[in-house]
Amino acid sequence: MIQDRRDLLILGTVAAAAAVTGGVVGALALQSRSGAPDLLSARYPDVNGQVRPLADWQGRALVSNFWATWCAPCREEIPLLDRLQAEHDGKVLQVIGIAVDSAANVRQFLEVLPVRYPILVAGASALELMRRLGNRSGGLPFTVLLDKSGALKERRVGAYTAAQLKEGVGELLR
Repeated sequence: MIQDRRDLLILGTVAAAAAVTGGVVGALALQSRSGAPDLLSARYPDVNGQVRPLADWQGRALVSNFWATWCAPCREEIPLLDRLQAEHDGKVLQVIGIAVDSAANVRQFLEVLPVRYPILVAGASALELMRRLGNRSGGLPFTVLLDKSGALKERRVGAYTAAQLKEGVGELLR
């Protein structure tokens, strides 16, 4: 009887360790398939042609918004993102716009509607990154929220409302 209890205790300990290990490995595997590492390793030029790696903003919560000048919901969402950037001033949270458009179109757009956050110009090359991030349809706007450790917390195809953005960012900053 004592031997059986000892064996059960050992088996239980081994099972618990395996469960914990499996949970950690599983979470890491899911995160690696989230596309977040691909986003953070992406490099695109800004509107002035200077190539900027998204890793420059690692260590902050990141709101990465894929958009285009011809996308009406994108244009409606930009003022919300601009206010969000102004509220957080890039210290704890950074908004990044990734344009699926040409640099000329983006520069012209920003003359009419300037923003306080960096805009990178990816053109059509952003479509593959969007797919790796979970946007199989390629719909715009598409926004990805990463926490300060670089873990994907939320992705959304379609424009945020002010309330949805506030809730998503609130979760990021906890």
